[in-house]
Amino acid sequence: MARVGVEQALSNISEALRQKGYDVVELRQESDAQGCDFCVISGMDSNVMGMQDVVTQGSVIEANGLSADEVIRQLDQKSGQIQ
Repeated sequence: MARVGVEQALSNISEALRQKGYDVVELRQESDAQGCDFCVISGMDSNVMGMQDVVTQGSVIEANGLSADEVIRQLDQKSGQIQ
């Protein structure tokens, strides 16, 4: 299964992903995203300055407004593209 980094604030999504069999890593700092196939973020910390550092080559899913099931559906679809 894919390794997924999830922001701390999204504990309901983390739990749902674990139940689905995903390897979940809690994102506390940028370096936690290294080695993740996907990162799920809340979208609350939008990049206002338009500057960013690439920390992971994985896909990023913004969970703002999505249910845990919708996030899992997106991950399932995207992970099918990787394998």
